[in-house]
Amino acid sequence: MEQHSAFDRYSRQIFINEIGIEGQQKIMAAKVLVIGAGGLGSPVLQYLAAAGIGNIGIVDFDHVEIHNLNRQVIHAEKSIHVDKVKSASAYIEELNSSIKVTSLMTKISTDNVDGIIAAYDVVVDGSDNFNTRYLVNDACSRAQKALVYGSIFAFEGQMAVFNYKGSKQLRDLFPEPPHPEDIPTCDQYGVLGPLPGIIGSMMAMQVLKIVTDLPVDFNKLTLVDTYLWRFTTIEF
Repeated sequence: MEQHSAFDRYSRQIFINEIGIEGQQKIMAAKVLVIGAGGLGSPVLQYLAAAGIGNIGIVDFDHVEIHNLNRQVIHAEKSIHVDKVKSASAYIEELNSSIKVTSLMTKISTDNVDGIIAAYDVVVDGSDNFNTRYLVNDACSRAQKALVYGSIFAFEGQMAVFNYKGSKQLRDLFPEPPHPEDIPTCDQYGVLGPLPGIIGSMMAMQVLKIVTDLPVDFNKLTLVDTYLWRFTTIEF
C-alpha cells in the first residue's frame, strides 16, 4: 500500500485555522470509547477513524444481522452473523491502519463499566437502551469524563454533551429512566437510515471539538425532527 504522511492524510483538517497542526496532534493523541457499534456508532466510528483519533475503543455484545444494514453502514453483507466489534474493527483497519483499535465483545454492566471507561478521554454513548445509557452516564460522572450522548427513533433524534468540564449530566435532564414498557424501539417502529447518520455525525463533531479544545455546547439538548425538518435546542 502506498505510504502517505500524516500531513498528506489530514491536510484538509490541518488547513482549518482552528485546527492546524497542533489540533491534529491532539486528535491523533486522543483516546475515545464508543459504546455501541450499531446505528449511531457506525457514523461516529467512521468519522473518528477518518479524522485520525489515535486510540478508539469499541464495546458491543451483539452480532450483525441483515436488518441492521439499512443504517449500520460500517457493516456489510459479508459481516452478517459476525460480532459487531469484529466487523467494526475490520472496517477501521481498512480505512485507517494507523489507529489503535481495542474491541470488547461484552455487555456494559455495573461490574465492568468503570474499568472499561477508565483508559479513555471521551466516551460516546451510541447504545440503544436506557439501562446502558444511565450506567454509562453515572460512570462518566464519577470519573469526570466528557460523555457525548445520542438517541434515535423513527424520524427523530437527540444529541447532547454531558459532564464536560463539570457541566450537567443525563440525570439533570431526565432524573430517572422511563419504564421499559413505555420506551418505543426501532424494532417496533423502525428507523430510516439517514437519521442515525445525521445524529452520529453530530456526535462525532462534538468529540472532535472536545479533543481539540474548540467551543462545545453543553447544558443543551439538540432535538432533530427529520419529518418536519426542525432543529431545536433546549437549555437545561
